[in-house]
Amino acid sequence: MQKGNTPELRKRREIPFLAMETIGAAILAVVMLLLPVLFTRVSAQSGRRPPPAATPSPSADGTTSDQDEQTANNGMVAGEGETVEGDTLTVNTALVRVPLTVMDRNGKYVPNLTRRDFHVFENGVEQRIAYFSKVDQPFTVVLLIDTSNSTHFKMEDIQNAAISFINQLKDEDRVMVMSFDDSIRTLCDATSDRDTLIQAIRRTRTGGGTRLYDAVDQVIQQKLKSISGRKAVVVFTDGVDTTSRHASYRSTIKEVEESDAAVYSVAYDTSQDVMGGGMPGHGGVNFPFPGTRGSGGRYPGAGPGATTGEYRTASEYLHEIASESGGQYYRGDTIVGLSAAFSELADELRRQYSIGYYPPAGEAGQRRDIKVRVNQPGFVVKARDNYIYSQPAKDNSAKDSKQ
Repeated sequence: MQKGNTPELRKRREIPFLAMETIGAAILAVVMLLLPVLFTRVSAQSGRRPPPAATPSPSADGTTSDQDEQTANNGMVAGEGETVEGDTLTVNTALVRVPLTVMDRNGKYVPNLTRRDFHVFENGVEQRIAYFSKVDQPFTVVLLIDTSNSTHFKMEDIQNAAISFINQLKDEDRVMVMSFDDSIRTLCDATSDRDTLIQAIRRTRTGGGTRLYDAVDQVIQQKLKSISGRKAVVVFTDGVDTTSRHASYRSTIKEVEESDAAVYSVAYDTSQDVMGGGMPGHGGVNFPFPGTRGSGGRYPGAGPGATTGEYRTASEYLHEIASESGGQYYRGDTIVGLSAAFSELADELRRQYSIGYYPPAGEAGQRRDIKVRVNQPGFVVKARDNYIYSQPAKDNSAKDSKQ
C-alpha cells in the first residue's frame, strides 16, 4: 500500500506553494508602489518634466485667448526674457502699448473684436501680441486753452466749444483745465465736477504772447505722468507759437510720439483778425491779404505770429501733433459741427482697444514704424504709426497694471 498520497502528505505538499504565492503577491505589491518613484527619477535624469497645466488669464472683456502661449496675469503673455512670479512681471524689454480704435465704413466704432482679429507689425515684421484689452471705461482729458492776444476775438467761441466737450462726457470722466499765453496756468485739477469745470473755463482771459510749445511740453512731461489710466489732450488754439522759451515744434512732436496719450487739436483761424486774411494750407482758405506788407510778409508794426508763413507752420503743427500721437485734427469753425465731433471724440476715447508687444532690442532713439491690421475687410484702424525706441532699465521689475 502506497503512503505517498495520504491526506496528511498532500497537506504538507501544499504548504510551500501557499507560501510562494504569498511571497509573490507581496513582491508584486512592492513593485507597483515603486513604479511611480522609478518613473519620476528616470524622467528627471533624462531632463524632461511633465509640463504644468497652463491656465490662461481672461482678457479685460472676460474672454480667454486660445493663442499658443502661456498667459501671465492681467493678459500679459510670458515670453522670452521674462519671468512671472505671482502678480509681478519681470521683463527685459519695455512693452510697447498701442491704443487704437477700429471704425467701419460709416465711421462707427466696431466693438467685440478679440486678440485673434489683430496683427501688429514693426518695421514690416509681424510681432507677437503680448497684451490685449478692450477699453470701455472712464478717462481723463487735459483741456489746453490758448488765451493769447491772437485769440481775443475767438475766446467766447473757444469757451463754448470747451464747455460743449464737457457736456459730452459721462459722470465718471475727469477733466483738467489749463490755459496758456505768456504764462501757463492750471485752472482746475482733474475732476468730474461739471460746475467746477465750467467755472474754470469761463475764467479764461486773453493775455500776451503764445507759449504753445512750452504748454504742450509741460502737459506731456509733467501733468500726464501724474495721471493714471486712459488719458488724452485736447488743445484749443490757432497754433501760432510766439514766446516759447524751453520747447520747440520738433521737441514736442517727439514727446507726443513717445507718450501714450493722443492729442486732439481744435484749430481756430485767427489770421483774419490779425492780418485780415484766412489760415493757409491743409484745407484752410487762402484769401488775399489787403494792405502793404513789410519784410517777410509781416504787416508794419505787427508782432510775432502775423505772417502767412507763421500761420502755415501753425496749421502744419496742429495736423502733425494730432496724427503722430494717434489723435485727430478739427477745425473750430462752427460750434454745431464741433458739438457733433466732440460727441464722437468722447465715445472714441471711452471705447478703445489696447494691444502691446515686446519690440526687438536695438539702439535708443530709433524711430520704428507700427502697422496694426484687422482680419476683417472694410474696417479702418486708427492708431499711431510710429514710436521712438528707448532701451529699458537694467532692473525693469514692476507691478503690472491694466491700462
